[in-house]
Amino acid sequence: VMQCSASLDVLFLLDGSYSIGKGSFERSKHFAGKLCDALDIRPDRVRVGMIQFSSTPHLEFPLDLYLTKQEVKDRIKRIVFRGGSTETGQALKYILRKGFPGGRNSSVPEVLIIISDGKSQGSTTVPAMQVKERHITVFAVGIKFPRWEELQVLASEPTDQHVFFAGDADDAANGLYSTLTGSVCSTTAPGCKVESHPCERRTLETVKELAGNYVCWKGSKQPNAVRASLCPFYRWKRVLIKHPSRCFRTVCPEPCDSQPCQNGGTCVPEGLDKYHCLCPVGYGGDIHCAPKLSLECGVDLLFLMDSSAGVTLEGFLRYKAFLKRFLQAVLGQDSPMNVGVAQYDNNVRIPIEVGQHKDAFSFMKSIDALNFSGGGTLTGRALRYVAQHGFRSTPVFADVQDDLPRVVVLLTDSKSQDPVAEAAKYARGRGLFLIGVGSSFVRAELAEVTGNPKQTIVYSDPQNLFNRIPELQRRICSVDSPEGCQAQSLDLAFAVDASAGVGLENFLRLRDFVRSSHLHFSINRDVTQIALVVYGSQPHAVFALDTHTSNSALLRAINQAPFLGDLASAGSALLHIYGDVMTVQKGARPGVNKVVVVLTNGGGMEDAAAPAQQLRDNGILVFVVVIGDTQRDKLLRVAGSPNYLVHISSYEDLQYYQDLIIERICEEAKSPVNLCKPNPCMNQGVCILGPGGYRCECRGWEGPHCESRVLRGDSPRSAVLPPHSHVQRSSTGLRHFSRAPRHTKRH
Repeated sequence: VMQCSASLDVLFLLDGSYSIGKGSFERSKHFAGKLCDALDIRPDRVRVGMIQFSSTPHLEFPLDLYLTKQEVKDRIKRIVFRGGSTETGQALKYILRKGFPGGRNSSVPEVLIIISDGKSQGSTTVPAMQVKERHITVFAVGIKFPRWEELQVLASEPTDQHVFFAGDADDAANGLYSTLTGSVCSTTAPGCKVESHPCERRTLETVKELAGNYVCWKGSKQPNAVRASLCPFYRWKRVLIKHPSRCFRTVCPEPCDSQPCQNGGTCVPEGLDKYHCLCPVGYGGDIHCAPKLSLECGVDLLFLMDSSAGVTLEGFLRYKAFLKRFLQAVLGQDSPMNVGVAQYDNNVRIPIEVGQHKDAFSFMKSIDALNFSGGGTLTGRALRYVAQHGFRSTPVFADVQDDLPRVVVLLTDSKSQDPVAEAAKYARGRGLFLIGVGSSFVRAELAEVTGNPKQTIVYSDPQNLFNRIPELQRRICSVDSPEGCQAQSLDLAFAVDASAGVGLENFLRLRDFVRSSHLHFSINRDVTQIALVVYGSQPHAVFALDTHTSNSALLRAINQAPFLGDLASAGSALLHIYGDVMTVQKGARPGVNKVVVVLTNGGGMEDAAAPAQQLRDNGILVFVVVIGDTQRDKLLRVAGSPNYLVHISSYEDLQYYQDLIIERICEEAKSPVNLCKPNPCMNQGVCILGPGGYRCECRGWEGPHCESRVLRGDSPRSAVLPPHSHVQRSSTGLRHFSRAPRHTKRH
């Protein structure tokens, strides 16, 4: 809302007579509040007061009583209807006699806003003229069905800019601002202009209407005689009459007029000169929805789209919309990829050959032309067909073969009516990289098709499908890039459920998972350190972060992890990791990302949410891998986000999810790190970040990490490394200085 911001005294004159009535009086109050929105109400800017008039004028509040817009609007809402005759002339004489109550004595411009139906008991012509002669700007606002001629007598010239109708509160507030801008307010935003537009005034008038002719009896010149005749009969009728007029308003250029949002983004204005863009999925590389994704990888990509009766017409149309959004997000002019679309039910068709379109626009038109067929769901047959016929690309030169990786993305929401395992194995054997996209209903079948749960993308609801576009882009481009994080620094702790609820056989499977996981990391002091905790009702530390410095030593230690076999308490395990594993004393390194992976059947998680949050608050990621049926909500509170919760149906399937879990851990290892989280300072030392490092502020202790107690009688000291001393590591993992001569400085 534009606001008149100037030194200005505004006095409302509110008609509270019986001709207005209580209902219209409430509308008058609402309208006065709307006009206040167009005023910058502050003690040094616009001040507002109000008089209610009927038989006599009554001061509701003076101009110097309320200091803010909200105070004024709240007070207006509390004004009570008084009733009486409409003595507008008397109210104007009151103002001529007493001035603006609480005003600034004509040292600032004065504005009078009269809200009335204009049906005054006496003449208003003379007092209205005298008010205007005092250089008071008068606005007249018609309420109910006003008498416009009288309102025009009351208002300043030109009357078409000073007479409003309360029926359209927003338009009238805009008109008030427009008129004041021409005189006292000079704060119109750049590019704004006042323009007139056609409007209408409405009045309710009583008119005489001929109802017809009736037989009547009249006297005659002859004595004792009467004569029959036809006489006209009239009735009075109230009619609504509309008078065409012109109104004024301020029109400003919208910040969205220039359509700044690209690629289908929606522009949302914020005030007069700011805006933000709501970008479609795949855009948002900058504030104007530039593409943030692009398939930089060169692949031959075929979408295999289910159009059987199982997905329904609605599902098929959703897949078409998904394809269009995906291509908008990733298909640029210089994209090194070739894309095609196949659809299947009982039969398979390839309406868009791989590489047929190079620009997104022509591709969109081809997708729009795809039709729903609605037969049976033969996914296995479709996979065999595209393995044989899906990539018959025509080389540019006869002797040059296209050797790009071949990727098939299966889009389905219905279970196959024929076996898929052998067909998928056949397709993978022909060098196809298979990715499955579908609802959670077909999760198991998609894993069977791809042979790797990491290559399945499952969505929970239709909108969630579109949010999976960035993940699909990553999956497609992972075809040529080996996973793992051999070069990333990481402090990693496994918390393995060894309770009776898991059982010995399944515990050994969890232990094997930890064994094979460590091969994805380079185990040494400078890259990855791994700790292992097993837990039942109490945690048992198998080894700390700094215990083993090679893969072979780690492997032998994992084999020694014991099965505990009592009740499970994941909370006590996480508390132990927070206080006794992820600490500087036990080898945790400042400035290195930290991850805890909990392997569990979901039991004993009731006490785990608070310690998990404590770990996250200290910059440590908690990753929950749960096997079997369990309550998702409870586990989400521990993981903190669906991104850090992996649910696996059986212990046998755990091996298939290893790549996915390792990839998520490695992504975390690449994220920015806070050197003071978790706190590297011991003994209640305070970690203070500095340029490129940190320092510990100690109280009663000394050393780089506040590890040495200050001897009685000594003041706190900062350790200074002597020129010839050497750094060594104790069994607790602390770096400390040898007893070489130490140069200290008293503070």
